Amino acid sequence: MFDRTVLGVDPGMATLGMAAVARGERRPAVAWAATLRTPSGLSDGARLRRVYAAVRQAIARHAPDAVAMERLMWGRNTASAMEVARASGAILLAAADAGLEVREYAPLEVKMAVAGVGNASKEQVRRALTLILGAPAVPEQPDAADAVAIAVCHLQQSRMRRLAEEAVR
Repeated sequence: MFDRTVLGVDPGMATLGMAAVARGERRPAVAWAATLRTPSGLSDGARLRRVYAAVRQAIARHAPDAVAMERLMWGRNTASAMEVARASGAILLAAADAGLEVREYAPLEVKMAVAGVGNASKEQVRRALTLILGAPAVPEQPDAADAVAIAVCHLQQSRMRRLAEEAVR
């Protein structure tokens, strides 16, 4: 009925955070989290191939029910945003090849779901994750911790979305 395991992804060309988070009896549990770094000396195509391969490998290894990804928010740095957009495309393709649905969440949605406020700092989100998951479950790497937060957001949102769908039927 609800997604049991989700692969959370914090997209990026240079650094990609990923985390497999499972819905537990009492609270979510981090099954795995990692950060992929792609060498800046590689061509964009080679870096995107590594992003795609890493996501496909994570999907194969952890068998998630869905993929959750942070939605790109365009700011002043359009070059950086373009790299994140390209990486997001590789992630979408990897999920589609595996037959998985991808849900995208704005940073504000993730912060609201995890910390209860949309303008939460990274440290506030980290503290909230520690309360939700337990101290040892939160990765030290910032991009992996962001991926965990995205996955936790999805687990909360997917439950609400499915309950709303059932109420309409």
